[in-house]
Amino acid sequence: MLKVAIIGATGVVGQEFIVALDKHPWFKVEAIAASERSAGKKYLDALRDSSTGIMKWHQRTPIPDYARDMVVKSVNEIDAKDYDLIFTAVESDDARIIEPKLAEHTPVISTAAAFRYEQDVPILIPGVNDEHAELLDVQRKRRGWKGFIAPLPNCTTTGLAITLKPIMDEFGIERVIMTSLQAVSGAGRSPGVAALDIFDNIIPFIPKEEEKVQVEAKKILGRLVDGRIDDARFRVSCTCTRVPVIDGHTECAFVETSKGCEPDDVKRAMLNYSKHVSIKDLPSAPEDYIIVHDDPSRPQPRLDRDVNDGMSTIVGRIRKDTAFENGVKYVLLSHNEKMGSAKGAVLLAEMLKVKELL
Repeated sequence: MLKVAIIGATGVVGQEFIVALDKHPWFKVEAIAASERSAGKKYLDALRDSSTGIMKWHQRTPIPDYARDMVVKSVNEIDAKDYDLIFTAVESDDARIIEPKLAEHTPVISTAAAFRYEQDVPILIPGVNDEHAELLDVQRKRRGWKGFIAPLPNCTTTGLAITLKPIMDEFGIERVIMTSLQAVSGAGRSPGVAALDIFDNIIPFIPKEEEKVQVEAKKILGRLVDGRIDDARFRVSCTCTRVPVIDGHTECAFVETSKGCEPDDVKRAMLNYSKHVSIKDLPSAPEDYIIVHDDPSRPQPRLDRDVNDGMSTIVGRIRKDTAFENGVKYVLLSHNEKMGSAKGAVLLAEMLKVKELL
């Protein structure tokens, strides 16, 4: 069992880590840390609003028994040398300060954007670009660290990159156009999206989201060459919107391919990739990495987001695109709080352990 610490354990994503690591066969949570306001309290008490007594627990499952009475540490109390792996669930500004100090001694897997775009930092999605993990050793040597920083992609990028991978491998990609319909949980709860803003409404702008997707998709699907990532050469354009759905990001993707292909060819490529994906035997891996529906009314967030505990990417409506000479279009659904967040980070940790990077 590897000894694990969680930084930012009382926040929404930190809570997801608490749940995702419950009874994990490889990782044991030895410490949880949060702000000075929570430090010194039992986890259960740190989640309780002092003025109202209301529990700020946002998960559908109860607080796992192992965490209830753990005493929350401050970040400054965490000695990275005491742990084999640290998960961080903090805002990017805090991550830029906290994560390098931890990575000097111990591998860090992060949900923040702070280091995603640096040359020696891969953006890893298990089963999509596992070979990029080699860059973590380059990062260690360049920075003189014993550990490393391995950030997850933006949750909107995750499902898109997973579905583009088999298309790129079989047919090549020239252009990608995507419109997202993103769940309100992706905005967090503080400050989040106000209820009166999202009810009976669609918000057609999410700050920095489009830029993240456009950069990250090309980096994830690029090639590792001489200690750096050569970004994929296709062009990406997207519009990201917020819709009144609790969980699950839906995306409408339009892909111009280098080679001609039919919808059935794309379906076959996705299912074949899902069947042979490299991470199938990892503890957190879903039975199906990609599920393709023939029913034109699917995927739907309410029906499909929790399939395989939210770790599958669900695809439907694969059809020819009439604007591109070679092209297809489809709808995908990815669970932003599972595969796109803490549970995806745990899956990444499993992949890195198998590669003996932990």
